[in-house]
Amino acid sequence: MDSDDPPPVREIPATELKAMRDRGEAFELVDVRTPDERAFAAIAGSRLLDRETYESLLQLDPEAPIAFHCHFGDRSRAAAEHFRQQGFVNLYNVRDGIDGWSQFVDPSVPRY
Repeated sequence: MDSDDPPPVREIPATELKAMRDRGEAFELVDVRTPDERAFAAIAGSRLLDRETYESLLQLDPEAPIAFHCHFGDRSRAAAEHFRQQGFVNLYNVRDGIDGWSQFVDPSVPRY
């Protein structure tokens, strides 16, 4: 890793995302799934990664904390890596995605 590279994306489980919220940490929570997936099941307070959200995220301070989630963690990892390449340094990937959120944090969120 080049010393100029941003730090790696931090992989966290859904339970750690919940703990961050419970501690009152400020961060953007970005849902990289499709609008149809989001309509079926969503984490309250998350934002769909559409063009408008993408543009607004790029305007943030590069040290702003941003957490990404999808269904199981693969698409969100790719999105987090993209923002890492844009110079962001405080990035999280919810490695078990909304599936982990449904199983371990909020069973009222449907699984699919």
